[in-house]
Amino acid sequence: MKTKSIKYILAAGLVFCGLSATMTSCSDVLDEQPRSQFDPTFFNTKTGIEGGLTSLYAHLRYFYGNGYFLNSVETGTDEYTYGQSADGNFKDADLSGVGSMTPSNSIAGSIWGALFPNINTASGIIEKGAAVGIDNALLAEAYFFRGFDYFLLVQTYGGVPLDLGAGELKFNTSTVRTSVRNTVEDVYQKCIFPDLEKALADLPDNPRMTGTVTKNVARLYLSKAYLTYAWWLENPNNIPTYPECTRDASKAQSYYQKAYDMAMAAINNPGPYKLQPTFYDVNVATNDRNSEIMLYADHDEDEKYGNGGSGYGWGSGGSPENFAYWMETWNYTEMTAKAASGANINPIQREAVQALGRPWTRMAPIADNFMTGGVWEDAVKAIDSRYDATFTLRYHTNWHKAGVNEPFVYGANGMQVRPNEVYFSWVPESEDSKINYTGADGKLGFGEIAGRPDFVVAVNHISRKKYPINWKIGIYRTDNAGGLGSKVNGGSPRPWNVAKFSEFYLLGAEAAVKLNKNAEARNLVNVLRARAGKQTFSQNDNVAVSVDNTDAMLAATPATITIDYILDERSREYWGEGYRWYDLVRTQKWTERASTYRIAGSDYVDKDLQTFKRDIPAGYYLRPIPQGQLDGMKMDENAKKEYQNPAYRN
Repeated sequence: MKTKSIKYILAAGLVFCGLSATMTSCSDVLDEQPRSQFDPTFFNTKTGIEGGLTSLYAHLRYFYGNGYFLNSVETGTDEYTYGQSADGNFKDADLSGVGSMTPSNSIAGSIWGALFPNINTASGIIEKGAAVGIDNALLAEAYFFRGFDYFLLVQTYGGVPLDLGAGELKFNTSTVRTSVRNTVEDVYQKCIFPDLEKALADLPDNPRMTGTVTKNVARLYLSKAYLTYAWWLENPNNIPTYPECTRDASKAQSYYQKAYDMAMAAINNPGPYKLQPTFYDVNVATNDRNSEIMLYADHDEDEKYGNGGSGYGWGSGGSPENFAYWMETWNYTEMTAKAASGANINPIQREAVQALGRPWTRMAPIADNFMTGGVWEDAVKAIDSRYDATFTLRYHTNWHKAGVNEPFVYGANGMQVRPNEVYFSWVPESEDSKINYTGADGKLGFGEIAGRPDFVVAVNHISRKKYPINWKIGIYRTDNAGGLGSKVNGGSPRPWNVAKFSEFYLLGAEAAVKLNKNAEARNLVNVLRARAGKQTFSQNDNVAVSVDNTDAMLAATPATITIDYILDERSREYWGEGYRWYDLVRTQKWTERASTYRIAGSDYVDKDLQTFKRDIPAGYYLRPIPQGQLDGMKMDENAKKEYQNPAYRN
């Protein structure tokens, strides 16, 4: 049977209103029609319900792939800090004294406004669907997304309202200016668990169209929700919750067991999903939508569907555009070189390829990660293919693609560098003693190693202005026609990966650690570590290779698996993809792992690491309720104050 795929033009949504679309059974395209007004009677028709289902997938694009959402879940963690060109959005998130976390900044509203309209749409589908002939398998998709959205909300804000104006989990059709927050326990027990369990019961094993949800997608979020709730019940570091409620820690073990069992059920019944043979295969753009990717916020290179129909011209930096990769990209285009003719040219120009793309320099990786004791220390770099398939470490010249007719430029040590050859490289910490930083390109703080034509910097000198790019999430286009690409400044037409089959192994391992099942945890971790030891292509060298470091990877796995080791492995698997804040908050390790960090300064020549301290009070494990939500409610000031999470009250 031919698998159909989803394509859509996003519709504008209003608070507590739904989006709409048209879905036809004879086409492989779900074509969403923009609507500025919402008529609740639309859900009295099968066409309306099916359109609402389409919009449930479309809403993912309003936060996944959004650079400010990525900032909210990466900056301020042990992976990222603010970059040289960062504005207040990124400095506020860092909590290092250069900004402040308030209800008015972008972090507060990163998902609030995107999720509640979708939740109401899902409730409308659930309430009205059966009456117009929608079968249980389709309704299960609405149950899934309502549980999915509430799970994101409860992790971010704590308890949130289940009543949007018409009763708990009821479809609301009128404007409501009051709100009452439910407790965390209420949200899990009344919505997240029953909705995801209902979805699991009724969803098919195989997607009805490419990219739609299945039983195993529901299992993934059930496993993660059980795990997160278990940590919340146990509360090992006494992190406060809000609205305040009691927590029965004695029940935590039963939920760790549920998380473990659910992950194992998915691994043992994979359906259409499986691990890719190498980590590179998971993330290379030419293999997007592969069997390891279970859910994604889709984009399409076709201008009709790209960025909600607005195309891929000059990027706006707003949803539904996929522009998050800009944030983790430094301005490599400021490199200059003396060409054969004597002219100064840019040897590496802005190009619409996965390793480069549009630079914004808003988020910089923390240097500690690349040094001794870090998740990417030299011992890891030597055997773990995930390092090569996560970062752009070597920068290949591309001036010829811009029509510049120069046979070579002069690189390090006065040596010639030709088209497609490496002009600049990040090298391991252990190479630092070999580097001469005084006789090389002083403008950018580069160094040189005797006998090498490429300029170099050791990773223990990562700064806020130059750092390895996150290759995994970079742009890719098929219409560059041998050039740099005419739409390099636009958003990426790639899907944003939301859920991966690989996560079952790490969720299962984390639950196993909490259940004192060390052998099981180690076996699960080692499945991904064995895969990481295999490499058939080096993206930094752009050549096929045949490497098998499986034995070395397994030998390096510690005998006892700890939560900290699980967090290290999660970082190596999902670096810079938007998992990190949730991981650190769930495990209550945010303060321990991110309170101090080192990075060099904000000028190209800065190479000496500075130590920065973050103030992460326990109340910040919840984000503030957005000020716009409070301003829009007709409630007395004391009620509004009580609505806000305590750490952010004036």
